[in-house]
Amino acid sequence: MKEATIGVIGGSGLYRMPELAASAPVTLETPYGSPSDSYRKGLLDGVPVVFLARHGEGHRILPSEINFRANIYGFKTLGVERLLSISAVGSLREEIAPLDVVVPDQFIDRTRNRISTFFGEGIVAHVSFADPVCAELSRLMAEAARQAGAKVHEGGTYVCMEGPAFSTRSESHLYRSWGASVIGMTNLQEAKLAREAEICYATLAMATDYDCWHEEEEPVTVETVVARLGQNARTALRTVAGVVSRLPRERRCPCASALKNAILTEPARIPEETRRKLAPILGHYLPGRS
Repeated sequence: MKEATIGVIGGSGLYRMPELAASAPVTLETPYGSPSDSYRKGLLDGVPVVFLARHGEGHRILPSEINFRANIYGFKTLGVERLLSISAVGSLREEIAPLDVVVPDQFIDRTRNRISTFFGEGIVAHVSFADPVCAELSRLMAEAARQAGAKVHEGGTYVCMEGPAFSTRSESHLYRSWGASVIGMTNLQEAKLAREAEICYATLAMATDYDCWHEEEEPVTVETVVARLGQNARTALRTVAGVVSRLPRERRCPCASALKNAILTEPARIPEETRRKLAPILGHYLPGRS
């Protein structure tokens, strides 16, 4: 099987992709530890795809416990160039109803103490993150979700909160006052790390509920969320298949060269161990030792 170039991260309710033909588990260890689970590598309509359950199969990993660096590093070493993130979210807008789909183009970080960079340990790099998702991939995802029958909201801001508890009412109203669209617990770190790894990244944010700001709705509960996850998962799988069929062979977006001018450290001063660790991500930018 040729190297996979498309990755899929399954969120709450999406722990496997039975549509993957000839799929096989791939277990990886990375310099950052273990990913959330084994990757599943297979073919979707003849296209190589790698799938990973963000919370592990059986949903056993809290958002704050996810090893984001290991997950993205693993996708990179498996040859993934485009990454589709499927996520359950709460709606912060009246017009985004439960079971609607949002393809956000911005993030607000409300997490604490999560590692969201591959850099450090003797190397400094600053990637551009003004536009945190791949515009081309996001557009294709929105088109595919519409074809899958979803009501799609293209663009919007995803608030990434720490969790695992849901928001207080005051927090929910605060996020609405900021103009945010949806709230979730996972995608900000994925987006940052994917950008550093020069992987295109886009989010399919699937609303399971109105966040607790909505006075005419009951406060969000696990029961409410679970009741809608199954329908959202079916929509997500149809959307992924649609994206795969639309993707052009070559990438023409800036994601593919995000590190080109980002590394500030003099190459000769980068520790050898750091070079080895980051070789899959930036080896082609660093000249060899003389």
